[in-house]
Amino acid sequence: MSDELSQWYQFNEETIQALLDDGSNASLPHSIEYHFASDDFDQLEKAAVDAFKAGFEVGDAEELTLDDGGSLFCFDAVVERPLELEVINADTDTLFAIAAKHDVHYDGWGTYFVE
Repeated sequence: MSDELSQWYQFNEETIQALLDDGSNASLPHSIEYHFASDDFDQLEKAAVDAFKAGFEVGDAEELTLDDGGSLFCFDAVVERPLELEVINADTDTLFAIAAKHDVHYDGWGTYFVE
């Protein structure tokens, strides 16, 4: 396992624990938004296709203007999941591999508090 993937597993564990500590309802599914970014739109689009084929809902790519004037494209791959570390880690494995395959940046995930 790569150091970067190991760091994402740690991020997953810490994020899930923070959500649970704040009282998010673990018995209900959460809408998990996995983030991708690249300065190459074509590569990002290929990653989006693979994420879709892997069962994720893929949002439209957005273009962001950076402070230095450059551009960055990003999209989210969204899925409903329980707040279970094994499930989130499995998604991370899948999506991290897709990002590596297409040379785009996997930028973790986020979700909303669920009562």
